[in-house]
Amino acid sequence: MLDANMKQQLSQYLGMLREPIELVASLGDDAKSAETRELLETISGLSDKVTATFDGDDDRKPSFVIRRASDASVWVRFAGVPLGHEFTSLVLALLWAGGHPPKVEDEVLDQIRNLEGEYNFEMYFSLSCHNCPDVVQALTLMAMYNPHVNATLIEGGAFKDEVEKRGVMAVPAVFLDGEMWGSGKMDVAEILGKLDTGASAKAAEKLAAKEPFEVLVVGGGPAGASAAIYTARKGFSTGIAAERMGGQVQDTMGIENFISVPYTEGPKLAAALEQHVGEYEIDAMNLLRAEKLIPADKKGGYHEIVFDNGASLKARSLILTTGARWRNLGVPGEAEYRTKGVAYCPHCDGPLFKGKHVAVIGGGNSGVEAAIDLANVVGHVTLIEFDHQLRADQVLQDKLRSMKNVDIIVSAQTTEITGDGSKVNGLTYKDRQSGEEKHVELAGVFVQIGLVPNTEWLKDSGLELSNRGEIVIDEKAATNLPGVFAAGDATTVPYKQIIIAMGEGSKAALSAFDYLIRNEAPEEIAQAA
Repeated sequence: MLDANMKQQLSQYLGMLREPIELVASLGDDAKSAETRELLETISGLSDKVTATFDGDDDRKPSFVIRRASDASVWVRFAGVPLGHEFTSLVLALLWAGGHPPKVEDEVLDQIRNLEGEYNFEMYFSLSCHNCPDVVQALTLMAMYNPHVNATLIEGGAFKDEVEKRGVMAVPAVFLDGEMWGSGKMDVAEILGKLDTGASAKAAEKLAAKEPFEVLVVGGGPAGASAAIYTARKGFSTGIAAERMGGQVQDTMGIENFISVPYTEGPKLAAALEQHVGEYEIDAMNLLRAEKLIPADKKGGYHEIVFDNGASLKARSLILTTGARWRNLGVPGEAEYRTKGVAYCPHCDGPLFKGKHVAVIGGGNSGVEAAIDLANVVGHVTLIEFDHQLRADQVLQDKLRSMKNVDIIVSAQTTEITGDGSKVNGLTYKDRQSGEEKHVELAGVFVQIGLVPNTEWLKDSGLELSNRGEIVIDEKAATNLPGVFAAGDATTVPYKQIIIAMGEGSKAALSAFDYLIRNEAPEEIAQAA
């Protein structure tokens, strides 16, 4: 199962174990159980600190527990074979069970240890899901550091009947005490924030104690990271406040047009951005959703950003890089059947529709790429485009048209996503040429119709927005408010690309630098400093 290179890497990691661990498997007579046995025998054969037994009696087969030999309360269970995107999660589980310290702030570990109550988590993932590892690793960490947290991590492809019975149609999907609790990408801080009712108040108190910044970047994607690094390098006190570090890049799979890097993946790039930001004296603040901008009352004064936890931060200059999100169809059935057949991530959720008929809405690059990826997994793909022709690059169109299990419908306006009350069963569209309404029976609908800027919170701030809701900026990334700059997908700059966002972020930072050196702080601010 593991090639020579993976075995060598795993052997090196297992050399970091500080104390013995045990692998206890519950197996059946099926092929997946045989694969699990082979994997565990390989792992145990690479370190004398690892033992594997195959006498487990868990109902889920195959599954196995990773536990600390000296403390049976420290454990996590994997059901299925955690390879693919989850191989790193498996390695981390082995290391943490063996006493190797995680690269997590002590404050987070203390918050895990101090959780009160009993938490029994079941989480479903797919091996091709790039959003799942964060959730798998977060729950694993929590189980390793709090004996009252149990985590069973289930590879959906190995337990199709269970997935079907529980209505899991999108991953990652998290159940707590048998009830659906959360879906989508979450890191440990987000999970703790949902469990720890006092977390929001603690975060607000921490923010309130911070001194004003010279530059505050709002948004943590490529534009935000670039802006923060550039201003920090100029010697300014810099903060970056983000709802999610990495931004929408976290949801991007293959990236092949980032110049000098032939191929990377969104989560890897996002991690690299965060690491680069960490190289400088930048105050990085995660899980903060901006709700209000209060502009300075005089040039050079403090602007204020109010966040959803009630706290606020001030800075003499702002760089807004809040990015964009996937656009919703806005038709009946979309919201009702979200995660029940309506999906937005083909890489994450495609394997859950293996052998089934799905639709992709959108004929641009993202829609056609999604259709191509899905055609290799599902039974049949119907691509639906509003325009009279596809808008994707020709090379992608050619690839799509070469696939035998794909239908392409153009000049089609999706009017409704239908279902039986529990899951999607079809889609209705209007032929824009004939006016005739038609229905397609489907198991899933993947929406890929472009982006909408994350700027609703700015509408009453006095900041100029375009008719599309984008922040209007000039050639220097300046807005109509002195000292407020913007960059990336939230702005009027055309062509929403990662590399363009990075360039715009650095431009906004240089403009902020120019603004600050040319506009002294008002006397009251200067005296306070």
